[in-house]
Amino acid sequence: MSPYTVVTTEGLEADPMAWLKQQVNVIELSLKEPARWDAELARADGIIVRTYTQVNGALIARAHRLKVVGRAGVGLENIDQSACAVAGIKVISTPHANTNAVREYVFNLIFALGRPIIRLTEPVDPDTFHTYRRTSRGLELFGRTLGVLGMGRIGRAVSRTAVAMGMRVIYHDVVDVSAEVDFPAESVPLDELLRSADILTIHVSHRPGNRHFINATRLKLMKPSALLINTARGEVIDAGALADAIKSRKLDGAALDVHDPEPPGPDYPLWHLDRVILAPHLAARTQGAMDAMSWVARDVVEYLQTHAPRAT
Repeated sequence: MSPYTVVTTEGLEADPMAWLKQQVNVIELSLKEPARWDAELARADGIIVRTYTQVNGALIARAHRLKVVGRAGVGLENIDQSACAVAGIKVISTPHANTNAVREYVFNLIFALGRPIIRLTEPVDPDTFHTYRRTSRGLELFGRTLGVLGMGRIGRAVSRTAVAMGMRVIYHDVVDVSAEVDFPAESVPLDELLRSADILTIHVSHRPGNRHFINATRLKLMKPSALLINTARGEVIDAGALADAIKSRKLDGAALDVHDPEPPGPDYPLWHLDRVILAPHLAARTQGAMDAMSWVARDVVEYLQTHAPRAT
């Protein structure tokens, strides 16, 4: 019997979960059953979370044995890293696990918005068939300018694909990432990025100052023909300002995979708007990416096995 107990709160993929259960005692909790949490967290040497579990001072106080937190994903905004550091708790994530999945999904959204597929599901008469051909005019990406807000790992992956498709890539980042940009791309001031982009794709983190970073003032700088793609953080966009821009045709369209809050409520100003795609946070949801993120279980077990548990 393993001396270690690991709590999972939002599930893992089947193979990583099966492996984890062979290595340690596993307690599976759900966000829908808070009554169980006090007793089970008190037994936890490790905890593995995804997006919605808040690992904060209150949780740490209930998990006095806790030595390691595994984030089956990339962003750490739901984990109070300072509180973990003070308590001597290691935080482990999977920063490279979903890069390809998100990169592909960004272009999925671009095509869905800029060149939607007309599906023929039943026989149509010649006039209807040729009307589709006469009236359909999709967005061709070759020669267009992709603006990348946030040139981190995913921003760079998206940019490489855009370059391969013949797009011009410009980007803006608050830090100098030029040493990491080994492909044709130009760093530009923020205002130039917004004015020049035919498609703006957002890849910024949840850092102070990023809430409503894309607001009414900045949306006014964009081309009326531009498209906006957000697979990063919902709170980066002022949804009300975006809705106004779409309604007034100051922006051609937007595709958002992330929202603030999640799920968005009935008062979300982007519901029912033409030229707006709202998706339920799916960018990383390929089987490959989900497996790779869930394998944080391996790192959690390794950490427990090579570090003595915190004193109870």
